[in-house]
Amino acid sequence: MGEETVRIRAVRAPDAPALAQLCGQLGYPATTEQIVRRLVVLLDRADQGLFAAEVADGRVVGWIHVQSRSTLESDPFAEICGLVVDEGQRGRGVGRDLVAAAERWSAARGHVVVRVRSNVIRVDTHRFYQQLGYATIKSQISFAKSLPNGTGAA
Repeated sequence: MGEETVRIRAVRAPDAPALAQLCGQLGYPATTEQIVRRLVVLLDRADQGLFAAEVADGRVVGWIHVQSRSTLESDPFAEICGLVVDEGQRGRGVGRDLVAAAERWSAARGHVVVRVRSNVIRVDTHRFYQQLGYATIKSQISFAKSLPNGTGAA
């Protein structure tokens, strides 16, 4: 069986069910409705890049989210916020192609640095990024606090 051709394209609203399913594989379960609500906020924003990996039959088998970041302590940079490839498609270059799309998007916006964070337990993911030329710059602990009457976004 030959490998399927994968096309990288911008995420579209009708991708929501597939994106939700892939979020679950990433370890962040989401409903289609949640993804739709999030896409309403993210799509068409110049500082957000969302790309899907699509096979010939139209199935979305991966996605990446990259955003432009501006902070007081750093010059502007791009950050990969999420990347997932369907379990059945891993090891076939889909993730590499998605990262390349995010890097092109970032360079087109004048960024000279792309950052990505990865959970300390995702050792295979660390190797993946290192093979693409990413270097560890620091380790940190992430904190969160739920606020009363919030929108549910964490």
